Amino acid sequence: MTINAPFAVKILTAFIREELAKAGFGKGILGLSGGLDSSVCAFLAARALGPRNVIGLMMPYGASFGADMEDAGDVARTIKIRTEIIDIAPMVDAYFKSRPTRSRVQRGNKMARERMSILYDYSVRKKALILGTGNKTELLIGYGTIHGDMACAINPLGDLYKTQVRELAAHLGVPERIRTKLPTAGLWPGQTDEGEIGFSYAEIDEILVRLVDERESPAEVIARGFPKARVSKIAAMIRASEFKRHLPPIAKIAPRTVGHDFLYPYDRDK
Repeated sequence: MTINAPFAVKILTAFIREELAKAGFGKGILGLSGGLDSSVCAFLAARALGPRNVIGLMMPYGASFGADMEDAGDVARTIKIRTEIIDIAPMVDAYFKSRPTRSRVQRGNKMARERMSILYDYSVRKKALILGTGNKTELLIGYGTIHGDMACAINPLGDLYKTQVRELAAHLGVPERIRTKLPTAGLWPGQTDEGEIGFSYAEIDEILVRLVDERESPAEVIARGFPKARVSKIAAMIRASEFKRHLPPIAKIAPRTVGHDFLYPYDRDK
């Protein structure tokens, strides 16, 4: 499951440059949280586009994530990209003041979607395409908010497991404290990804590689000695989140239908 880091950097930086060029953009924008994934994406984008063409939006909820914002600021200064800080607390609190809830998940989803709403607005303001920061582990188990942190124009990290993103981070020179701190989606104080999921990313990735890349059945993975409950839960998470990995289905009526038999090739007019 280890990667050839120099080769991955070459592929991913080319991917960022080429996909932005296809869409007619020269600048990229991303949410810079101070976490591992957004830091790696920022490092790659700065290499691909040049630091002046990368914008990192730092969007804390009030003062709850001060240490993460310090880490995000350190990343931005290290790679010399532009940043802006936007506190999402006034927007989120205004909504829940009139529509109260006790659910931390509901509030967390609203926060993720508020951040993405701001990113899309800034995409227009800055004429910059949004770079996604979700990794393969999160995409496969559905650990993300649809139309929130899962929304983007392109995703450089989507085919890298979390453990591979950490490996790539070391090669790129991402600060050690970011590479080693507990991953969090920044949804509420004390929230961690692994605490919510119930397993470490290393444990999840070992099973995902066998279920997805090696196409083994859950029974075969269990026969290798992996705990049955863990394998069953991860397989169930993959099934339950399938809808998150697709565009909304369109009912086919016309001879050519978007998503069915009309896929516009970028090189059509060349």
